[in-house]
Amino acid sequence: MRFDLTDLRLFLHVAEAGSITGGAERAALALASASARIRGMEAAAGTALLQRGRRGVAPTPAGEAVLHHARLVLQQMERMRGELGDYARGLKGHVRILGNTAAVTEFLPEPLAEWLATHPRIDIDLEERPSHAIVEAVAAGLADLGIVADMADGGAADGGGGLERIPFRIDRLVLAVPRGHPLAARRRIAFAEVLGEDFVGLSPGSALQDHLARHAARAGRPLKLRVRLGGFDAVCRMVEQGVALAVVPETAARRCRRSIAIRAVPLADSWALRRLSICVRSLDVLPVHARRLVEHLAKDSPGT
Repeated sequence: MRFDLTDLRLFLHVAEAGSITGGAERAALALASASARIRGMEAAAGTALLQRGRRGVAPTPAGEAVLHHARLVLQQMERMRGELGDYARGLKGHVRILGNTAAVTEFLPEPLAEWLATHPRIDIDLEERPSHAIVEAVAAGLADLGIVADMADGGAADGGGGLERIPFRIDRLVLAVPRGHPLAARRRIAFAEVLGEDFVGLSPGSALQDHLARHAARAGRPLKLRVRLGGFDAVCRMVEQGVALAVVPETAARRCRRSIAIRAVPLADSWALRRLSICVRSLDVLPVHARRLVEHLAKDSPGT
C-alpha cells in the first residue's frame, strides 16, 4: 500500500470539507484528478475510505484510520522541513490558522503580511470560524494554531484537551451609530437596550454575527437584521446612511471613522471586552516555522 503526500493531504482536505469537490479545491487539484486519487487510495487499501451520500462524503472507519495517520505524517513532514531549514526544491512550509472574525479581519492581516514578506517559502491557510469550533479543530489536530476569544469559550476553552494559550490582542466591541443619532452622545450602552433597533449584520457564517445572535437570544430578543454585508467598511457605510445600527470591533470603527461619518459607543456588557489568545496543542511539537510564527504574532501582545 503506497500513499504519497499529495494523497494524504487531499484525503485530509476532503474529510474536512465533507466533499470531494471541496477537498479538490483546497488541495488545488482538478476534480477528476482528485476523484481518481481517492479511488486509487481505496483500491490500494482494499476497502472504502469514504461513505458517499447525497449531501457529501464522510470517512468510513477505515477512512478515520487513514485520517489519523495522515495528520501524523503531515505534521511530522512540517517539523522536518522546519528543522532542516533548507527545503528540498519544490517543497514549502505550510501553516494552517483558524481565527474568529476580529482576528481574521482586524488583527492578523498586518502581522501575517510582515511574516509572509520575510518567509517566502511559507504558505498560510487562514480560515474564519467561531471560537468554540477553533478550539475543537486545534485539539483534533486539524489546524496548527487558532485565535480565539476567551469570553466565547469560558474556562473550558481547551475542551479538556490541555491546549496552550498565548495572549494575542484585546478586542472591544462597540455600537456603530450615525453622527447625530440620539445614541451618539451616550458614553456606554448595554446591548439589550438597542435590541429593538434595526441592525446591519455580517454575511451568514460570520463568527462575530453568530456570537451576537447568541447574546441577543439570551436577552430574549433576536436581532432585526435589515441587510448582511461582507465586511466592516461596508457595514459602517450603511450605518452612516442611517440604514441601521451595527456592532463592530473598536479597531474597525476607529479605522472607518477616518472617512465615514459614524460614532462608536462602547458596549457595557462584559462579553464585549474579549481577550484574544493564540491556542496550540503544544508549542514544543509545532513545526519550527509555525512556532516562529506564533512568536511573531505574540510579540505585540498586551503586556509585552
